[in-house]
Amino acid sequence: MVICGVSGSGKTLTGRLLAQELGWHFYDADDFHPQTNIKKMRQGIPLTDEERWPWLERLRQLIKQCLAAGENAVLACSALKQAYRRYLSVSAEVKLVYLRGDYALIADQVRHRRGHFMNPALLESQFVDLEEPQLAEDPIVIDLGQTPRDLVEEMKRKLRLR
Repeated sequence: MVICGVSGSGKTLTGRLLAQELGWHFYDADDFHPQTNIKKMRQGIPLTDEERWPWLERLRQLIKQCLAAGENAVLACSALKQAYRRYLSVSAEVKLVYLRGDYALIADQVRHRRGHFMNPALLESQFVDLEEPQLAEDPIVIDLGQTPRDLVEEMKRKLRLR
């Protein structure tokens, strides 16, 4: 499962909670960025597509490894563009969950976040790059504004996971 959305939407928090409840592995795509990408984001400089593709390749390989091993996993990954999501969807077994929220709500969440390398000034560029998942991608859409626990319960309900 890939949980996607802009930075600050709660991908890591809800992804960890969901994985814990289901007994699945959890992976945070941020852990797969090279240091050069992290340095740029700390400085408030948006990444280019060219800088993202090697990172996406690492994530694609991770997903393939999980599938080959029969391992259920949750990956928290921004996957802002349709091309990125298509690249990560290596099989029909990969489910896409999109955390949807407006700029004001997510900006408020970002202001309260601690210990993350992403410069809050980049949120605007994330919304500029965001191509919301379309019906053809068969996304599970979760609207923000609920508690993390409620978001997880909605994910489980919509994905028919118990």
